[in-house]
Amino acid sequence: MTAPLKHFASVTVDVALGDRAYDIVIGRDELASLGTRVAALRPGVRTAIVTDRTVAKHWLEPTEASLAAAGVPTARIIVEEGEGSKSYATLSQVSEALIAAKIERNDLVIALGGGVVGDLAGFAAAILRRGVDFVQVPTSLLAQVDSSVGGKTGINSPQGKNLIGAFHQPVLVIADTSVLDTLSPRQFRAGYAEVAKYGILGDEAFFAWLEKNHADVFSGSAAREHAIATSCRAKAGVVSRDERETGERALLNLGHTFGHALEAATGFSDRLFHGEGVSVGMVLAAQFSAQLGMISPDDATRIERHLSAVGLPTRLQDIAGFAQEGLADADALLALMAQDKKVKRGKLTFILLEAVGRAVIANNVEPAPVRDFLQGKLAKH
Repeated sequence: MTAPLKHFASVTVDVALGDRAYDIVIGRDELASLGTRVAALRPGVRTAIVTDRTVAKHWLEPTEASLAAAGVPTARIIVEEGEGSKSYATLSQVSEALIAAKIERNDLVIALGGGVVGDLAGFAAAILRRGVDFVQVPTSLLAQVDSSVGGKTGINSPQGKNLIGAFHQPVLVIADTSVLDTLSPRQFRAGYAEVAKYGILGDEAFFAWLEKNHADVFSGSAAREHAIATSCRAKAGVVSRDERETGERALLNLGHTFGHALEAATGFSDRLFHGEGVSVGMVLAAQFSAQLGMISPDDATRIERHLSAVGLPTRLQDIAGFAQEGLADADALLALMAQDKKVKRGKLTFILLEAVGRAVIANNVEPAPVRDFLQGKLAKH
């Protein structure tokens, strides 16, 4: 493990993708540098900022001011907050607004917001005029450590999460850690699940560090920047080796096969934030791995204990409205998993664990053992 960053120091992580490589700039108050960086990256560029109503209240004017100070003209496009905006209707709204703003192929779309805005704006950029570049300015912890990096963009289908989309890499990511100060505790916790994920799937030493230092990550000390930078380095390394998820990158989906099904079952609503679904999903993946004899029960318990200690849900019964149709039905959850993007010829793919810090891709998982496992978990109170 590297030593934690000194507070207020910024760090740059390179996503090594050849001529499409880009920087992730991490540090407090980095938003102010956006205009200068954009002007240097694309002299004479026009921009359009896509954001949601809540983020706009806090960060739209500072973002516009940074661009204006660098002589970069911009337009604003504001959507509703929440997973419901990752829809065909909102994609159409954003696309038409970008055309109306006269954003051309050599211009830039700026995604200012959490994972929803980043996915939505990135997908709109990918299909606008057959491809316009974009910049990610993630404003949630989840977006800073996960969804803003790697080029996955898209919207949800009523049949499942992120089923409509494209790989479209940003040209720059600005992760200003000071914007996280405006997140609610629940939003920050949800993002923390993705931080813990990097330790659980591939870095036991980082997970052990989180077990000791998670309070400092939450309080906003230098530990926060260290956790974000470590997470971004981990993801950047995987993306540079497997951009389009033909192999290793699938490991980043630890907890997501279960988690996405739970999100769909709750109607992509605020009953279950994405990171909360991932938290429950990682615990289920660990417990399923233990049931298969791949990981020790003690390791599975260790994962559950840490996620629970920071206030994240770890059981199906922790989800709001658990008794409602869909969540308490193993067959219904299995049907939602069958729509997962990693399904091949009807067989499920899971990311399972051999130890804390060692995840593996399990292809061709038969549905029956998963159904039995879920039924056992649903029977517990």
